[in-house]
Amino acid sequence: MQVPAFYFDGKTSRRHLVTLHVEDGVASISGDVERACPIMQLRVSERLHRAARKVTYPDGAYLEIQDNAAFAALLHATSHRDSLVVRMQQNWRATLAAAAVLIAVLVLSYAYLLPAAADLVAKSLPPSVEQRIGAGALEFLDNHILSPTQLPAAQRQAIKTRFRALTAEVEGVPHYEIVFRKSRIGPNALALPSGQIVLTDEIVKLLDDDNAVMGVLAHELGHVHRRHLMRRLIQSSAIGAAATALFGDISAVIANIPTVLLDMKYSRDVEREADDYAIALFKANGISRQKLAYVFEKLGEKEAASADIPPYLSSHPASAERVERILNAQ
Repeated sequence: MQVPAFYFDGKTSRRHLVTLHVEDGVASISGDVERACPIMQLRVSERLHRAARKVTYPDGAYLEIQDNAAFAALLHATSHRDSLVVRMQQNWRATLAAAAVLIAVLVLSYAYLLPAAADLVAKSLPPSVEQRIGAGALEFLDNHILSPTQLPAAQRQAIKTRFRALTAEVEGVPHYEIVFRKSRIGPNALALPSGQIVLTDEIVKLLDDDNAVMGVLAHELGHVHRRHLMRRLIQSSAIGAAATALFGDISAVIANIPTVLLDMKYSRDVEREADDYAIALFKANGISRQKLAYVFEKLGEKEAASADIPPYLSSHPASAERVERILNAQ
């Protein structure tokens, strides 16, 4: 069986008209060029619907087949089989099945593998990394969102002293620092990876209750303790890095870190972990959990009375179920 083809030497663009045939495991061409090569050393391109198939020699020379049907018959006669991947590409059922499996793997990885990996990485990071990220995030917030606090120094010191007393006898309390700021976006509190808890003037004034403010701080300390924000940052960066691997421009990932920190949305499970930490801290100090629930009740009232959702609620969503869980915790 002979198959017409064009031969290219891989060095020039000149083509040579040849005829390919196979005998005793050796592929030979005749015509403008004569050459023989064992078929085991040749690489055959995958089958496409209309494109000409190519046969590549070890030195880079190649054949461009002119009769795909005759070439297919020749391959069949030599017992050549396309790879499993190529065969699957030619089968629409296999392609759909592979796509479904890929989607399932991505979903499961996002839901389970990525959070577990982020938790492991966050726990393995040296404190210096968290300090640098926290310092950079606070600088960004100070330049764009926050301004110097206007709370009286005595009130700020009283809040710090009170919370220090609450955490003094509790084991495993992470390093933290309470940072006061005035916010341009309303009541808010934010725990940075460095352990800095940003408490805004607006949320202190809105709550107008020392124990409720302690509840906000205890909740945010729970986020610090479980490295929630660092874990979410790692997850978001991992997703961004994966997108970058596909689409390029790594600078976009780096530039978006401050925005990710600011617009962090916590999952229900993460919020429960932080709530549980605050509940345990209140219980250890004999403070009614009603004051912790009051934080979200008060913010919920503000949400109901205003068209705008309080910033603290946007990242720490309140609900009747959540308040009930806090009040009924053992």
